[in-house]
Amino acid sequence: MKSLMIVYNQAHNALVQGALDKCDVRGFTKWNDVEGRGTKDGEPHYGTHAWPSKNMATLAVVEDSKLQELLAELKKINDSAQKQGLRAFVWEAESVI
Repeated sequence: MKSLMIVYNQAHNALVQGALDKCDVRGFTKWNDVEGRGTKDGEPHYGTHAWPSKNMATLAVVEDSKLQELLAELKKINDSAQKQGLRAFVWEAESVI
């Protein structure tokens, strides 16, 4: 099992949810109104007058067999609007209850 943290512009919310559904990833936790700034050249997402957009974050524990398909779906979302931003981080989920 892998932990997958997806951080994305709020405009991608329905697309990220659709990717989770398409890949049959049912369980997740989502945070709204996440502020941040990308590592490359994207605009900050601070929820202010100058930088009004915000991010969201979703954490899911994903079976190894579903991970690559889900990452491919997320890459499609990011490639369609790179300035809005989407990042996915994967690490081991050593224990799940």
